[in-house]
Amino acid sequence: MKRLCIMIVFAFAGYAASAQNTTNSYSYKTALGVKVLDGAGITLKSFINGNNALEGVGFFWRQGFRLTGLYEIHGNINGAPGLKWYVGPGAHVGVYNKDYYGGATTFGIDGVLGLDYKIKGAPINFSLDWQPSFEFSNNRGFVGSWGGFAVRYTF
Repeated sequence: MKRLCIMIVFAFAGYAASAQNTTNSYSYKTALGVKVLDGAGITLKSFINGNNALEGVGFFWRQGFRLTGLYEIHGNINGAPGLKWYVGPGAHVGVYNKDYYGGATTFGIDGVLGLDYKIKGAPINFSLDWQPSFEFSNNRGFVGSWGGFAVRYTF
């Protein structure tokens, strides 16, 4: 939790330092920030063309660490400027602490479904998503508890 607070402070300090560079746009190219649910993660999202983005999430939680890569397709929501839906596939690799599944390394495929909001005139982005996955190791199978709320600095 202490790390999360430190990351949020740095994100807002970066916002204050670059306020003169903000645009009046609802769009962004790249965003870096934190994602929280049952732990904390670092998230980097970058649009590669049009409405297609790549997102990487390094997530730390009480059971271990997980690194996820996602390909996201975004679409506008009519009547809600700055708000987009997104969906897409991905994959992950995770390492459990020895107290959980004997410290095993896991691999799996992911999906993502979420909402993404860019504040007009400020370099801040929020997202909320659900990220169901299927793990192929340790008889884990379907895991529906991934996803989270992200706050990102956009540039």
